[in-house]
Amino acid sequence: MTVTDSNLPQGRDSLTEDLAWRGLIQDSTGLDELRALLDGGSATFYVGFDPTAPSLHVGHLMQVATARRLQLAGHRPLLLVGGATGQIGDPKESAERTLNPPEVVSGWVRRIRDQLAPFVSYDGQNAAQLVNNLDWTGEMSVVEFLRDVGKHFPVNKMLAREVVKARLETGISFTEFSYQLLQANDFFELHRRHGCQLQYGGSDQWGNITAGVDYVRRRGAGPVQAFTTPLVTKSDGTKFGKTEGGAVWLDPEMTSPYAFYQFWVNADDRDVSRYLRYFSFRSREELEELEKATAERPQARLAQRALAEELTTLVHGEREVAQAVAASQALFGRGSLDELSPETLRAALAEAGLVHLAELPDVAGLLKESGLVSSMKEARRVIAEGGAYVNNTRIAEVDATVSEADLLHGRYLVLRRGKRSFAGVELRR
Repeated sequence: MTVTDSNLPQGRDSLTEDLAWRGLIQDSTGLDELRALLDGGSATFYVGFDPTAPSLHVGHLMQVATARRLQLAGHRPLLLVGGATGQIGDPKESAERTLNPPEVVSGWVRRIRDQLAPFVSYDGQNAAQLVNNLDWTGEMSVVEFLRDVGKHFPVNKMLAREVVKARLETGISFTEFSYQLLQANDFFELHRRHGCQLQYGGSDQWGNITAGVDYVRRRGAGPVQAFTTPLVTKSDGTKFGKTEGGAVWLDPEMTSPYAFYQFWVNADDRDVSRYLRYFSFRSREELEELEKATAERPQARLAQRALAEELTTLVHGEREVAQAVAASQALFGRGSLDELSPETLRAALAEAGLVHLAELPDVAGLLKESGLVSSMKEARRVIAEGGAYVNNTRIAEVDATVSEADLLHGRYLVLRRGKRSFAGVELRR
């Protein structure tokens, strides 16, 4: 069932109502049944993450944040990392997936399990548990899989899936075609082993999810429920979670905490209210007040900063948030550059544009090398007009130079033209 204004559950204080207000329920196996499950006591639920890369990215945050939201409401999370399904790959419309070696997938499983750990609590009556579908799929023989699982899946229904129909002309392997069976069996095994009553995932997984609900029923178990969250989009048509540098990862080695913070600060005004509802743990009243304040003072980017601080704290911790905020201020002359760690400073300069030099020219040359000006003539004019800064100090002389003593952390310079254009230099000896 798709959620519409006419069938939203009533009762503002209920979990189901809050999920609906935030736009987090796109499809469900039945809103009445879902409401009875989520608003009627503690239920065990699961959400899955396939290890197709060494890190989760911000596209996964919808599912991670929803798991946290459900646990805070008293439900018990099972966070499944697909050690088995990650070796197969869910079919995509464009082409067959490249199969990663089992040892690579195993390494990614460990990394992703560690990344999921901070988002939920592993203590208390509704303690979260990390599970791996390789534990039950890896020990199953081909004959067992075909007899115990495959017997319950009509091929005509599997062929009716949109992604399968899209691939029939170009070809689809039996490996990817059978992915649905593996995911459906996960729901059955988690129901059998842990009493799991609910699965959710992104709306692109609706076919796989409902196949799991039906499979549990065919095996004489259940009842179980399911819902999907909407796919996160951007109003300008670009893909959510992508920047010019590529995907925005949760791993700090792949996307720095500063870049992660800036991703949310730079959210489009048309998107930020929706993102706050999806990802923030502020109350409905707090979000409505923030939306109103943002509409009154859009230039202050209050909503973007609130979202950036909350999510960066959740993913990377308070210290990294403080460093990101300090860097944002210091780079534009509103704070001390000396207080920034070398990691944060380098990440911030890399976002702006970091050039690497083997030796230091004069300030005019630095401005040109960094791309802040297009010529030496323009560089000297900017300096003469008082618009050039090195490490937030205004340069007064057109022939001014810098020395290695001026380098931050022994290797960086922050260049600024006017109030808002800056770049970085890294001296590489």
